Amino acid sequence: MAHLPQLRIPATYMRGGTSKGVFFSLTDLPQAAQVAGPERDALLLRVIGSPDPYGKHTDGMGGATSSTSKTVILSKSTQADHDVDYLFGQVAIDKPFVDWSGNCGNLTAAVGSFAISNGLIDPNRVPHNGTAVVRIWQANIQKTIIAHVPITDGEVQETGDFELDGVTFPAAEVQVAFIDPADGEGAMFPTSNVVDVLEVPGVGSFNATMINAGIPTIFINAADINYQGTELQDDINNDDKALAMFETIRAYGAVKMGLIKHIDEAAARQHTPKVAFVAPAKEYVSSSGKAVSTDDIDLVVRALSMGKLHHAMMGTAAVAIATAAAIPGTLVNLAAGGGERSAVRFGHPSGTLRVGAEAQLVDGQWQVKKAIMSRSARVLMEGKVRVPQ
Repeated sequence: MAHLPQLRIPATYMRGGTSKGVFFSLTDLPQAAQVAGPERDALLLRVIGSPDPYGKHTDGMGGATSSTSKTVILSKSTQADHDVDYLFGQVAIDKPFVDWSGNCGNLTAAVGSFAISNGLIDPNRVPHNGTAVVRIWQANIQKTIIAHVPITDGEVQETGDFELDGVTFPAAEVQVAFIDPADGEGAMFPTSNVVDVLEVPGVGSFNATMINAGIPTIFINAADINYQGTELQDDINNDDKALAMFETIRAYGAVKMGLIKHIDEAAARQHTPKVAFVAPAKEYVSSSGKAVSTDDIDLVVRALSMGKLHHAMMGTAAVAIATAAAIPGTLVNLAAGGGERSAVRFGHPSGTLRVGAEAQLVDGQWQVKKAIMSRSARVLMEGKVRVPQ
């Protein structure tokens, strides 16, 4: 039996926000993987090392968590007034599929840096010193994102003193603005209500805010499911019964949001929607040992991603938090104290994060034109990733 040599594909391993993933230029992929389909999915699964029944990703670039099993494909934009097209693939860990249903807000912070460094941006748009404004077309959800990337001596500046809870070391700040963040799949509030009663057989009935902003997200009150909102990963991720409950909530919420027609379809759509639970500000100790006081935050939020409690906060879910907080009457807004607000600081398992959004009521419908947050990004390794043919 002949054994073929491995493919060698140019790639960059990058951290963006509290996530990391393997970045590719579209034209560097094998021809068959330059278009959507099973060949592309198979390639990215093998790059990450999925499916892995051991849940370790020992034979791939993945990190065996939802935050570290990610892939990004970038190309010069086909859209007018945009610089780069950004396609995100969330790779399942123990199942053979790639979920293309949503964006990764954290890795968005690295998109501008990669695009500049890999010649995807018109050099005339990159100052020798200052800030490059990169206009990103998020292809998964058909939305515009603007990244403000610091430039020093003609190159992307990665080092700095900006600290982001959930990331060990400081780096350069990258401000990211999500334009018209209501998700591309429909209205901001698919049920037309800022709060609904969500009935979940075997779990119960409780209030929920279901919003399409950044990423489709189901917000529920922590107290309604017997949590405090200050839980850390081990409190939930080691509890199979709790994880099953959240997945059931997610499935019924997805049906109510119109994202799927039957709860059985949720298993093939793990990336969206997200489930998060909120509570008024409370003191707790973060996963790093940092004390968070009620003076530091407006509310606490915990969110699940790919079936597990996230170690910090997904960037797209942070957009959903910012948007919901700006709209009076949502569960997020009420947990933060209610009323009109253009920004909130919330507590998550790794610390705190400030996000901002401004809402307007237009013809009886809430609109948010922009949600803003700060992240950081840097290259971890670049070269060629090897993949068995």
